[in-house]
Amino acid sequence: MLIGALFLLTSPFDGNLFGQRAQEFSYSKFIKAVSNGKVKEVLIRNLSSKIMGLLNNGKVFSTVAPIDLRMIDRLLDKNVEIRVDSGESGWNTLLSTILQWLPFLLLIGLMIYSSRQMQSGGKGGIGGPLGIGKTKAKMFQTKKVNITFDDVAGIDEAKQELEEIVDFLKSPQKFQRLGGKIPRGVLLVGDPGNGKTLLAKAIAGEAGVPFFSISGSDFVEVFVGVGASRVRDMFENAKKNSPCIIFIDEIDAVGRRRDTSFRGGNDEREQTLNQLLVEMDGFDEKQGVIVLAATNRADILDPALLRPGRFDRRITVQYPDMNGREKILKVHSKNVPLAPDVNLKIVARGTPGFSGAELANLVNEAALLAARENKLAVSMRDFEMAKDKVIMGTERRSMSMTDEEKRNTAYHEAGHALIALLVPQCDPIHKVTIIPRGGALGMVVRLPEKDKFSITKTELLSNIKVALGGRVAEEIKFGDENVTTGASQDIKQATKTAKNMVIKWGMSEADIGLRSFYDSDGYYMEASDQISQNTSETIDKAVKAIIDSAHREVKKMMLEHQDKLELIAQKLQERETLTGEDVNRLFRGEPLEEVEIQNDATDAFKLGGLPSKSSK
Repeated sequence: MLIGALFLLTSPFDGNLFGQRAQEFSYSKFIKAVSNGKVKEVLIRNLSSKIMGLLNNGKVFSTVAPIDLRMIDRLLDKNVEIRVDSGESGWNTLLSTILQWLPFLLLIGLMIYSSRQMQSGGKGGIGGPLGIGKTKAKMFQTKKVNITFDDVAGIDEAKQELEEIVDFLKSPQKFQRLGGKIPRGVLLVGDPGNGKTLLAKAIAGEAGVPFFSISGSDFVEVFVGVGASRVRDMFENAKKNSPCIIFIDEIDAVGRRRDTSFRGGNDEREQTLNQLLVEMDGFDEKQGVIVLAATNRADILDPALLRPGRFDRRITVQYPDMNGREKILKVHSKNVPLAPDVNLKIVARGTPGFSGAELANLVNEAALLAARENKLAVSMRDFEMAKDKVIMGTERRSMSMTDEEKRNTAYHEAGHALIALLVPQCDPIHKVTIIPRGGALGMVVRLPEKDKFSITKTELLSNIKVALGGRVAEEIKFGDENVTTGASQDIKQATKTAKNMVIKWGMSEADIGLRSFYDSDGYYMEASDQISQNTSETIDKAVKAIIDSAHREVKKMMLEHQDKLELIAQKLQERETLTGEDVNRLFRGEPLEEVEIQNDATDAFKLGGLPSKSSK
């Protein structure tokens, strides 16, 4: 709009002074017309070199005249009537003044604006005209943080440790009069989805203080020094609003261990980390500013960040146990109408290994399934179907499979299921299906009967054998020349497990010993050339020996029970989905009941929780 107004103001006025639109003349043509006596009248403006005129034939023209002292004489000699526009009107005078001073005023205004922006961008002028050095932390006032510890369930130990933080924020004098110092930084460590961010918000909600939230990646920019400026600005804002909480999510994005090698590191990230360390050292215990940070990779954080006086309290947020899962389900289902047959304790028992986020997703999926069928309440069957969807993915019944592909998938999944029944210390089968779900054409889901916190070597070997069962079934049924690509993920999982047994858990029979071959960042040392070529070859041979031995044993077991393989595969082709109880009956030689393929949800949940998938 401003540009358009300036254009109108600065555009030359060629109004219709003689009753018609003017025709543009060159100056030479104008002089020639005057000499030939064709010009009757002209209008000359003092403020410009524009001349407008009227010819004898009644046509109007306009031209731009240079400085020509003889022009007036020529016009008088030819008896041309001369009119002069003095330009002394108020509007013309004001317009002329504005156009004359406008560029200077715009330049001065731009300089003042840039100066103010530079001053407000943090120390050192890093802010720039767009405030790039200002913090991106979002501040939530007390009234907006409506989450409390009642909204957080399943992590009671972590809540107990953080109650001290809440108590300090509410009544700091109780600690200060005894000389106690509250930790300046608290690090929440745990796998994704276990409630680290929710727990931080609950602390702010319980204490009733402002809550600054930012991600570690928000500090990192292309320009060196911007991240450090944002750290300074964030802490300055926090001190103005103390007592308060600063929450830095995914702090490993900026707090990764600094590179001490001669190759150097990331200057911007390291400067940002250094500024964070300086700011935490400068904290006054009486200011009431506490820094909470969350990460799932505490092993890669810089040691200076974890020393006493900075993040000196470390709280592990683990997967919830059965009682914790039941509490989480109650929290997320308090606004969901539940049918009388729903027993959240059974649902909790059937979902070991689920994180809080996965349980929230389970409740939401169950509610969506119930709403899709126009139900008034969520039933146990809806929870069962939702669990299958969360674990295995959405059914792709629209996917067209040929009879040959369906048969190959049936034998592949039957091989997994058969070996799962034959190997020791194996999680029981929950379901076997050849209905495509997610990226798999079929799937065998095994669920543990209880929570597990460690795994034995026998269990690891059993998992490798179950993973190889699908490929071995194809080899026995169709021959080595007709095996499919369906075992790609199974082979990948078996190789990963076998390699971890060798290089991480010291479970190899090769001449390697009880040694770990992972560096401080959690990566296999082979990538950084920290182990010898002979050791690397020994590791490869040990991994191959574990897989080859498992393959031989699986083939032997499957040949001994080939009739059971055929029976399970045939029933899979007929029904498409079998429960764990169905597979056990077929293995025992018992007939399956001819009922609708709809399983009792309560019994299904009794089987357990965390899936160990083998998919094609």
